Amino acid sequence: MNAHELYVLEEKKRRWQIHLAQFGLFILFVGVWEGAVRAGWINDFIFSSPSRIAETIYQMTLDGSLFLHIKITMIETFVSFGIVTLIGIASAVLLWTCTSAAQILEPYLVMLNSLPKSALAPVLIVWLGNDIKTIIVAAVSVAVFGSILTLYTSFKEMDPDLVKLIYILGGNKYSVMKYVLLPGSVPMIISNMKVNIGLCLVGVIIGEFLAAKEGLGYLIIYGSQVFQLDLVIMSILILCVIAIGLYQIINQIEKHYGR
Repeated sequence: MNAHELYVLEEKKRRWQIHLAQFGLFILFVGVWEGAVRAGWINDFIFSSPSRIAETIYQMTLDGSLFLHIKITMIETFVSFGIVTLIGIASAVLLWTCTSAAQILEPYLVMLNSLPKSALAPVLIVWLGNDIKTIIVAAVSVAVFGSILTLYTSFKEMDPDLVKLIYILGGNKYSVMKYVLLPGSVPMIISNMKVNIGLCLVGVIIGEFLAAKEGLGYLIIYGSQVFQLDLVIMSILILCVIAIGLYQIINQIEKHYGR
Protein backbone atom coordinates (compact mmCIF):
# COMPACT_ATOMS: atom_id res chain seq x y z
CA MET A 1 0.00 0.00 0.00
CA ASN A 2 1.54 3.30 -1.11
CA ALA A 3 1.51 6.66 0.71
CA HIS A 4 -1.53 7.97 -1.19
CA GLU A 5 -3.64 4.92 -0.37
CA LEU A 6 -2.62 5.17 3.28
CA TYR A 7 -3.63 8.82 3.32
CA VAL A 8 -7.05 8.05 1.77
CA LEU A 9 -7.58 5.23 4.27
CA GLU A 10 -6.68 7.50 7.19
CA GLU A 11 -9.06 10.20 5.92
CA LYS A 12 -11.91 7.70 5.66
CA LYS A 13 -11.14 6.45 9.16
CA ARG A 14 -11.06 10.01 10.50
CA ARG A 15 -14.43 10.84 8.89
CA TRP A 16 -16.01 7.72 10.41
CA GLN A 17 -14.62 8.67 13.81
CA ILE A 18 -16.13 12.15 13.46
CA HIS A 19 -19.52 10.69 12.48
CA LEU A 20 -19.41 8.25 15.41
CA ALA A 21 -18.51 11.07 17.80
CA GLN A 22 -21.39 13.19 16.48
CA PHE A 23 -23.84 10.30 16.85
CA GLY A 24 -22.51 9.51 20.32
CA LEU A 25 -22.93 13.13 21.39
CA PHE A 26 -26.53 13.08 20.15
CA ILE A 27 -27.28 9.85 22.04
CA LEU A 28 -25.68 11.30 25.17
CA PHE A 29 -27.80 14.46 24.91
CA VAL A 30 -31.02 12.45 24.47
CA GLY A 31 -30.10 10.16 27.36
CA VAL A 32 -29.30 13.01 29.73
CA TRP A 33 -32.50 14.81 28.71
CA GLU A 34 -34.68 11.74 29.29
CA GLY A 35 -32.87 10.90 32.53
CA ALA A 36 -33.25 14.46 33.86
CA VAL A 37 -37.01 14.34 33.20
CA ARG A 38 -37.47 10.94 34.85
CA ALA A 39 -35.39 12.04 37.85
CA GLY A 40 -37.54 15.14 38.24
CA TRP A 41 -34.68 17.58 37.68
CA ILE A 42 -36.58 19.37 34.90
CA ASN A 43 -40.31 19.80 34.31
CA ASP A 44 -41.49 17.61 31.44
CA PHE A 45 -44.50 19.88 30.89
CA ILE A 46 -42.16 22.76 29.98
CA PHE A 47 -39.21 20.88 28.44
CA SER A 48 -41.04 17.74 27.25
CA SER A 49 -38.92 14.57 26.92
CA PRO A 50 -37.61 12.31 24.14
CA SER A 51 -40.11 9.59 25.03
CA ARG A 52 -43.07 11.99 24.91
CA ILE A 53 -41.87 13.43 21.61
CA ALA A 54 -41.48 9.91 20.20
CA GLU A 55 -45.04 9.11 21.31
CA THR A 56 -46.32 12.29 19.62
CA ILE A 57 -44.52 11.36 16.38
CA TYR A 58 -45.98 7.84 16.57
CA GLN A 59 -49.55 9.04 17.10
CA MET A 60 -49.36 11.67 14.35
CA THR A 61 -47.80 9.13 11.99
CA LEU A 62 -50.67 6.73 12.59
CA ASP A 63 -53.33 9.30 11.68
CA GLY A 64 -51.25 10.66 8.77
CA SER A 65 -51.30 14.26 9.96
CA LEU A 66 -47.53 14.49 10.51
CA PHE A 67 -46.69 13.72 6.89
CA LEU A 68 -49.31 16.20 5.71
CA HIS A 69 -47.73 19.04 7.70
CA ILE A 70 -44.22 18.08 6.55
CA LYS A 71 -45.37 17.86 2.92
CA ILE A 72 -46.96 21.32 3.04
CA THR A 73 -43.83 22.91 4.50
CA MET A 74 -41.56 21.14 1.99
CA ILE A 75 -43.69 22.17 -1.00
CA GLU A 76 -43.73 25.79 0.13
CA THR A 77 -39.97 25.71 0.71
CA PHE A 78 -39.12 24.22 -2.71
CA VAL A 79 -41.48 26.57 -4.56
CA SER A 80 -40.05 29.65 -2.84
CA PHE A 81 -36.49 28.35 -3.34
CA GLY A 82 -37.09 27.90 -7.08
CA ILE A 83 -38.53 31.41 -7.36
CA VAL A 84 -35.60 32.92 -5.41
CA THR A 85 -33.06 31.09 -7.58
CA LEU A 86 -34.64 32.22 -10.86
CA ILE A 87 -35.25 35.82 -9.77
CA GLY A 88 -31.78 36.05 -8.21
CA ILE A 89 -29.91 34.90 -11.31
CA ALA A 90 -32.09 36.85 -13.77
CA SER A 91 -31.96 40.08 -11.75
CA ALA A 92 -28.20 39.84 -11.20
CA VAL A 93 -27.65 39.33 -14.94
CA LEU A 94 -29.87 42.34 -15.75
CA LEU A 95 -28.00 44.53 -13.25
CA TRP A 96 -24.68 43.38 -14.71
CA THR A 97 -25.96 44.17 -18.20
CA CYS A 98 -27.12 47.68 -17.27
CA THR A 99 -24.59 49.37 -14.99
CA SER A 100 -26.67 52.54 -14.61
CA ALA A 101 -29.68 50.57 -13.37
CA ALA A 102 -27.43 48.70 -10.94
CA GLN A 103 -26.09 51.95 -9.47
CA ILE A 104 -29.63 53.27 -9.05
CA LEU A 105 -31.14 50.10 -7.57
CA GLU A 106 -28.31 48.80 -5.41
CA PRO A 107 -29.05 51.05 -2.37
CA TYR A 108 -32.70 49.97 -2.46
CA LEU A 109 -31.70 46.30 -2.62
CA VAL A 110 -29.43 46.78 0.39
CA MET A 111 -32.25 48.50 2.27
CA LEU A 112 -34.78 45.77 1.42
CA ASN A 113 -32.30 43.05 2.35
CA SER A 114 -31.75 44.68 5.76
CA LEU A 115 -35.46 45.09 6.47
CA PRO A 116 -36.79 42.61 9.08
CA LYS A 117 -39.02 40.35 7.00
CA SER A 118 -41.26 39.48 9.93
CA ALA A 119 -42.40 43.12 9.84
CA LEU A 120 -43.69 42.57 6.30
CA ALA A 121 -45.81 39.53 7.16
CA PRO A 122 -48.87 41.42 8.51
CA VAL A 123 -48.81 43.70 5.46
CA LEU A 124 -48.61 40.70 3.13
CA ILE A 125 -51.62 39.13 4.85
CA VAL A 126 -53.65 42.29 4.17
CA TRP A 127 -52.47 42.49 0.56
CA LEU A 128 -52.54 38.80 -0.43
CA GLY A 129 -54.88 37.14 2.05
CA ASN A 130 -54.40 34.42 4.62
CA ASP A 131 -53.24 31.60 2.33
CA ILE A 132 -50.24 29.92 0.69
CA LYS A 133 -49.46 32.93 -1.54
CA THR A 134 -48.58 34.98 1.53
CA ILE A 135 -46.31 32.24 2.87
CA ILE A 136 -44.41 31.87 -0.40
CA VAL A 137 -44.01 35.63 -0.88
CA ALA A 138 -42.78 35.94 2.72
CA ALA A 139 -40.24 33.17 2.13
CA VAL A 140 -39.07 34.72 -1.15
CA SER A 141 -38.65 38.12 0.49
CA VAL A 142 -36.32 36.64 3.11
CA ALA A 143 -33.79 35.35 0.57
CA VAL A 144 -34.19 37.09 -2.77
CA PHE A 145 -32.58 40.49 -2.11
CA GLY A 146 -29.45 39.02 -0.56
CA SER A 147 -29.24 36.54 -3.42
CA ILE A 148 -29.37 39.30 -6.03
CA LEU A 149 -26.68 41.34 -4.27
CA THR A 150 -24.37 38.36 -3.80
CA LEU A 151 -24.63 37.19 -7.41
CA TYR A 152 -24.30 40.69 -8.83
CA THR A 153 -21.15 41.29 -6.77
CA SER A 154 -19.75 37.98 -8.04
CA PHE A 155 -20.55 38.92 -11.64
CA LYS A 156 -18.72 42.24 -11.26
CA GLU A 157 -15.59 40.46 -10.07
CA MET A 158 -15.18 38.07 -13.01
CA ASP A 159 -11.80 37.94 -14.79
CA PRO A 160 -11.49 41.08 -17.00
CA ASP A 161 -8.92 39.36 -19.24
CA LEU A 162 -11.48 36.75 -20.29
CA VAL A 163 -13.97 39.51 -21.08
CA LYS A 164 -11.39 41.30 -23.23
CA LEU A 165 -10.62 38.05 -25.04
CA ILE A 166 -14.29 37.58 -25.96
CA TYR A 167 -14.46 41.12 -27.39
CA ILE A 168 -11.17 40.65 -29.30
CA LEU A 169 -12.64 37.52 -30.88
CA GLY A 170 -15.63 39.55 -32.07
CA GLY A 171 -18.06 38.72 -29.33
CA ASN A 172 -20.55 41.02 -27.60
CA LYS A 173 -22.03 41.29 -24.11
CA TYR A 174 -24.30 38.32 -24.75
CA SER A 175 -21.23 36.24 -25.69
CA VAL A 176 -19.51 37.31 -22.48
CA MET A 177 -22.56 36.24 -20.49
CA LYS A 178 -22.88 32.91 -22.30
CA TYR A 179 -19.24 31.83 -22.36
CA VAL A 180 -17.66 33.59 -19.36
CA LEU A 181 -20.16 35.02 -16.87
CA LEU A 182 -22.59 32.16 -16.27
CA PRO A 183 -20.17 29.20 -16.64
CA GLY A 184 -17.61 30.91 -14.42
CA SER A 185 -20.22 31.74 -11.79
CA VAL A 186 -21.59 28.21 -11.33
CA PRO A 187 -19.67 27.63 -8.05
CA MET A 188 -20.93 30.94 -6.63
CA ILE A 189 -24.49 30.25 -7.80
CA ILE A 190 -24.52 26.84 -6.10
CA SER A 191 -22.90 28.26 -2.97
CA ASN A 192 -25.61 30.92 -2.92
CA MET A 193 -28.24 28.21 -3.27
CA LYS A 194 -26.90 26.55 -0.10
CA VAL A 195 -27.66 29.74 1.81
CA ASN A 196 -30.99 30.38 0.09
CA ILE A 197 -32.48 26.96 0.80
CA GLY A 198 -32.10 27.57 4.53
CA LEU A 199 -33.41 31.12 4.30
CA CYS A 200 -36.44 29.95 2.33
CA LEU A 201 -37.22 27.40 5.04
CA VAL A 202 -36.96 30.16 7.66
CA GLY A 203 -39.23 32.39 5.55
CA VAL A 204 -41.81 29.62 5.15
CA ILE A 205 -41.93 29.09 8.92
CA ILE A 206 -42.35 32.85 9.48
CA GLY A 207 -45.23 32.83 6.99
CA GLU A 208 -46.80 29.75 8.56
CA PHE A 209 -46.69 31.41 11.97
CA LEU A 210 -49.13 34.04 10.72
CA ALA A 211 -50.97 32.73 7.68
CA ALA A 212 -51.33 28.95 7.76
CA LYS A 213 -53.64 26.21 8.94
CA GLU A 214 -51.18 23.46 8.00
CA GLY A 215 -47.41 23.04 8.11
CA LEU A 216 -44.71 22.72 10.75
CA GLY A 217 -44.77 26.46 11.49
CA TYR A 218 -48.49 26.18 12.19
CA LEU A 219 -47.84 23.24 14.55
CA ILE A 220 -45.29 25.31 16.49
CA ILE A 221 -47.71 28.22 16.94
CA TYR A 222 -50.67 25.95 17.70
CA GLY A 223 -48.66 23.91 20.21
CA SER A 224 -47.46 27.03 22.03
CA GLN A 225 -50.99 28.43 22.20
CA VAL A 226 -52.48 25.29 23.74
CA PHE A 227 -49.35 24.50 25.82
CA GLN A 228 -48.58 21.25 23.96
CA LEU A 229 -44.80 21.58 24.17
CA ASP A 230 -44.37 18.04 22.79
CA LEU A 231 -45.81 19.33 19.51
CA VAL A 232 -43.59 22.41 19.51
CA ILE A 233 -40.31 20.63 20.20
CA MET A 234 -41.19 17.79 17.81
CA SER A 235 -41.76 20.31 15.01
CA ILE A 236 -38.49 22.09 15.79
CA LEU A 237 -36.56 18.81 15.70
CA ILE A 238 -38.16 17.84 12.39
CA LEU A 239 -37.21 21.26 11.00
CA CYS A 240 -33.61 20.64 12.06
CA VAL A 241 -33.60 17.32 10.21
CA ILE A 242 -35.16 18.93 7.12
CA ALA A 243 -32.61 21.77 7.17
CA ILE A 244 -29.72 19.29 7.34
CA GLY A 245 -31.23 17.22 4.52
CA LEU A 246 -31.77 20.23 2.24
CA TYR A 247 -28.22 21.45 2.88
CA GLN A 248 -26.81 18.03 2.03
CA ILE A 249 -28.78 17.92 -1.23
CA ILE A 250 -27.28 21.23 -2.37
CA ASN A 251 -23.89 20.12 -1.06
CA GLN A 252 -24.00 17.04 -3.29
CA ILE A 253 -24.96 19.21 -6.27
CA GLU A 254 -21.99 21.46 -5.48
CA LYS A 255 -19.62 18.48 -5.44
CA HIS A 256 -20.75 17.42 -8.92
CA TYR A 257 -21.25 20.76 -10.68
CA GLY A 258 -19.51 23.40 -8.59
CA ARG A 259 -15.94 22.30 -9.08
